[in-house]
Amino acid sequence: MTSLNQAAAVASGLALALASLSRAEAQAGPAPTGAKAAPDSDEVVVTARRQVENLRDVPASITVLTAATLRQAGVVTTEQIVDLTPGVTIVSNAAQVGDAQVNIRGINGARDAENSVALVVDGILKTNTAALNSYQGELQQVEVLKGPQGAYYGRNAAAGALILTTKKPGDRLEVDGKAYYANHDSENVQGSISGPVTDRLGAVLFGNFRHTDGFYRNTGPSPAARGDTVDNYRGWNVGGRLVWTPTDRLEVDAKARYGEVRAGALDYDVVFSLPSFASALGSPKFNEDVNDHKTFTFNRDIAGVDRQRTKEASLRATLDLDWATLSGWGAYSDIDEDFVSDAAAASLGRFNATATCQASTAALFAAGVTLPAPQFLGPTPAASLFGPFGPTTCDGYQYTVRDQRDISTELRLASKSGRPLKWSIGGYYLHINRHFGTAINEDDGAGATRSLYNAPGTLNQTSQDLDDRFRTNVYAGFGSVDYSLATKLTLSAALRYDREERRVTPLSPNAVDPVTGGPVNPGFAVGAIVAKAKTYTQWEPKLAANYKFSDDLSVFADWGIGFKAGGFNSQGSAAIIDQYLNVPLGARISINDDYRSERSSAFEAGFKARALDGALQLDGAVYTTQVHDMQFFEFFTGGFGVLRVVSNIDRVRLTGVEASATYRLIPGWTVFASGNYVDSKIKSNRSRPDTVGNQSPYTARYTINAGTQLLRPLTSRYSGLLRVDYRLTGPTWFHTVQAQSERSVFDLVFPGLGVANYADTRRNAFGIVNLRAGVQTPTLSVTAFAENVFNKTYLSEVIPSPEFGGSFVSPGDRRRIGIELGVNF
Repeated sequence: MTSLNQAAAVASGLALALASLSRAEAQAGPAPTGAKAAPDSDEVVVTARRQVENLRDVPASITVLTAATLRQAGVVTTEQIVDLTPGVTIVSNAAQVGDAQVNIRGINGARDAENSVALVVDGILKTNTAALNSYQGELQQVEVLKGPQGAYYGRNAAAGALILTTKKPGDRLEVDGKAYYANHDSENVQGSISGPVTDRLGAVLFGNFRHTDGFYRNTGPSPAARGDTVDNYRGWNVGGRLVWTPTDRLEVDAKARYGEVRAGALDYDVVFSLPSFASALGSPKFNEDVNDHKTFTFNRDIAGVDRQRTKEASLRATLDLDWATLSGWGAYSDIDEDFVSDAAAASLGRFNATATCQASTAALFAAGVTLPAPQFLGPTPAASLFGPFGPTTCDGYQYTVRDQRDISTELRLASKSGRPLKWSIGGYYLHINRHFGTAINEDDGAGATRSLYNAPGTLNQTSQDLDDRFRTNVYAGFGSVDYSLATKLTLSAALRYDREERRVTPLSPNAVDPVTGGPVNPGFAVGAIVAKAKTYTQWEPKLAANYKFSDDLSVFADWGIGFKAGGFNSQGSAAIIDQYLNVPLGARISINDDYRSERSSAFEAGFKARALDGALQLDGAVYTTQVHDMQFFEFFTGGFGVLRVVSNIDRVRLTGVEASATYRLIPGWTVFASGNYVDSKIKSNRSRPDTVGNQSPYTARYTINAGTQLLRPLTSRYSGLLRVDYRLTGPTWFHTVQAQSERSVFDLVFPGLGVANYADTRRNAFGIVNLRAGVQTPTLSVTAFAENVFNKTYLSEVIPSPEFGGSFVSPGDRRRIGIELGVNF
């Protein structure tokens, strides 16, 4: 029986049993007063277009998770929000905590570049990609707006927008919270206390603590690195919010948050794609389908440890001018993150000649340590075959720093709602100060040193150092107008102009790598590394129309431009690729030291309908998007060390269809289903000309969501909850290189055997079932839950490195079973 059929059987059986019980109990008395129940009305108010309006009146595809849905589905993380949303996928936490790549309808946020999804929390735009994975406070509503939203949110909204609304103080004291404990020593506690301080001042105090040992273990011989050091997580946040209304016309909203996270980093294994090498050596592990890599062996001598610290504060004011509303806000964000982890250098022999590498190899061989196939351990590095992230010191270790401070402000004047003509106009400013550096250092066996550069002769001397400081100033002006013709047709237009001034200052020393004899920054080998500056500008229009045939049926169409500014790779990247890959391998890779701006043009047409007195809700849309210079992250490794770059895919076409249906069988019992299918194609790609015709990377071919929720009274005081969610994620390529062959660096050492074939690097479709069942009163709830009920194995991410001859793969979450307690009074 497939997981979908199993889920359906479980859902149907439990739902019918609970429905029968609820009907029997309902006959004994009326429904409990004040009991929490799923709302049967679809009158949902949203602010996705920066104005208060009914969801059914918005001319765009939006997925909305209300407070009730968030609570009943047990949403805690951004990943859970994404898993409830068709057409959206996410890769996060595999490399580091602050790394989140959200893909909406085929447009992906490239690692090391700006995000493609605007994150707006309580009306304030966040600009650090690390904030996507952060706890923002007690969520009251989530809106996922799809398609380019640059006209409303600027240059980081090329794929869409994520609008979060958190708890605001009311006119009475309220305590709201929940806590769960699950296997793998997983626990989460979060909550808030809110209420009035005076007649004019209200306050919210909120916080959370989340911890898990993770699903995977490091089995290496190093006691300091062994155990739950792979995908563990421990994080906490505290924050507060003050809302002051000194007059009936003025509201001042202040918010602050501090948080810390300590977690695993770089939880990847390697899968090789070398068919000739596998045949010659008789080792099939040298040519493995990534989907067959079920057993992940983490045996590192350096534990991956990621540390993140967040400080945020904002102040927002709204003034009623009778004829319009004037609003403005200022925000400060400081997110510092660094991590250490084993590196990949042993696979290329970078440190083989060092004394520590020789000694650790001999010691482990004498102790009888073995390596997972196709690797093997001999008495010396020369007699061994190493992959990356191994138990010897021959890998060295990686240290990465990503610190970012933002200051932003906005002033906006908008007309009052409820009028046929609505308009807005405003301006925006953002300053970003970002430090990004990554180093490969020798492993002297005494633990990692958290510094980017260690001079020759010191502990853990540096072999490679890429270190830059980026400063960005963004200026924007924007405006919008909506006009309702009679009561059926509404036309809207919005326009924004973004000017982004970027500057990079290199910080790497012009020093010698004691291992290779070259510079620690390979860019120095091909020329001077100097400060650079560039300006990027873009007009971002948005046009939309909505026609209401009736209160139960409307159709819409919209078109818009999305924009992501260009930026800078490590200087010398182009020359390094030419020298180490293009010339010796005959490759045709085109990488630039600067990557270009990304621009997308998207059209969408759809409908929103209700039937059967509102019991049935239907939504659907078709869309097409042309993306020019799509930004894409690539990872290279070779004799030069490692290189992370952002390239451009000249033109990508995305065409798709999306639909959803929700049906209320009886009051409190709902079934729902939604899906998205996208056909993507690379039309032009100077970076890799042989990839034309392939699919857009990181884009699932389809996503399907289905499930049921039953919330019904059991007695005069108790209600029962059953919710089943099924998510099917379609097959996904993670690179522009797909079902094709590329010559790898292994071919330079083993001529004729080092051609890699990447036909088996597509992640297969996988389905996940989540189940929640519990009992609740108006103030308390007890819920049992199971995530990934059938313990499905799947891959979180696949990062092919074509010229390396393999892929770096990260495993997905396994089954988690636990109990959750909730309180609200």
